[in-house]
Amino acid sequence: MVTAAQPLSPAPTSRTGKPAAPRTATATALRHLGPNWYATVMGTAVVATALPGDLPSLRPLRAAVWALALLLLVVLLAARALHWRHHRDQARAHLLDPAVVPFYGCLSMALLAVGGGAMTAGRYWTGPGAALALDVVLFTAGTAVGLAAAVAVPYLMAVRHRVGVEQVTPVWLLPLVAPMVSAALGPLLVPYLPPGQARETLLLGCFALFGLSLLATLLMLPLVFARLVTGGPLPLALTPTLFLVLGPLGQSTTAAGHFADVAPGVVPAPYADGFALLAVLYGVPVMGFALLWLGLAGVLVVRAGRHGMGFAMTWWAFTFPVGTCVTGAASLARHTGLVAYDALALALYAVLLAAWAAAVAGTVRGLLSGELLAGPRPAPGAPSPATARTR
Repeated sequence: MVTAAQPLSPAPTSRTGKPAAPRTATATALRHLGPNWYATVMGTAVVATALPGDLPSLRPLRAAVWALALLLLVVLLAARALHWRHHRDQARAHLLDPAVVPFYGCLSMALLAVGGGAMTAGRYWTGPGAALALDVVLFTAGTAVGLAAAVAVPYLMAVRHRVGVEQVTPVWLLPLVAPMVSAALGPLLVPYLPPGQARETLLLGCFALFGLSLLATLLMLPLVFARLVTGGPLPLALTPTLFLVLGPLGQSTTAAGHFADVAPGVVPAPYADGFALLAVLYGVPVMGFALLWLGLAGVLVVRAGRHGMGFAMTWWAFTFPVGTCVTGAASLARHTGLVAYDALALALYAVLLAAWAAAVAGTVRGLLSGELLAGPRPAPGAPSPATARTR
């Protein structure tokens, strides 16, 4: 999940105006490390948490994959801190680049995915108490970052960026989807709060996040679809980002199911019944549209592959969004009792595993070759991919 181009910025200079000496080889290598790298955490965490069912024999494997996601999160948080310390000019350029700044939503979703995964997969390794404490911290931090991104990124795009309809991509959805991830994972914490006001406040707060993200997504999706049908296929490297549209669809279906799971005894009976109705009456049609979009995105990716699409970090878009559809289908299986949704969840999980394996392999190869952390190489005479308003 990375854009094809990164913002160009001059090499850092010292106060005398001369090029500054590199701090360390590691710090220099991190100059072009963008917020899109948090997608690796999201994609790995969802592999551990989305597996339908809870087979005891697979618990150690799920815990191991979740531990890998936790390790990736820690490493990336440290690396991004070094990036801001040693390459502040580049970090600020990211904020002024409409192709990069939406990826700040990935930080929120990475925190939330690892936190929620602690409760469902990591607890077999950490123990229930440590898993709960970790989830509380990461859920709080991830929700705060997600709300900030949902406001700040559209603000920057409206005030500081100069963008046209031809520049619209599904990447613009990322900061808007982050609150939906909070909405889907917050109900995991409801049973651990004192009965009464505390539980109801968290549940309805998550429902508010559901509405916030859903309505914002409904504003953005027509732009994405209009860009696709009027402007033609996306550039080859960006074609996998079409899978990002699945994120709000699958995650909202998952959230509706989780609301229904915890609502009895938390809210009055009529509202608890309403959440149960919402899980099915909302989830079924939305999952239907998700499958339609999956088919459309899939054939466009096949087309891009035939036209020479190679590996890029955008391939991580095949992971987390598909994982949300797995959990959404599993939610519908619980609330409808239909075996068809169980089969759908298993089929989508197989797609998720294949996509994750391909993304991991490509990322490892790119890191070993140095290509993924290399600076951008614009064509001669090509304009800078980032333009900002001057006033």
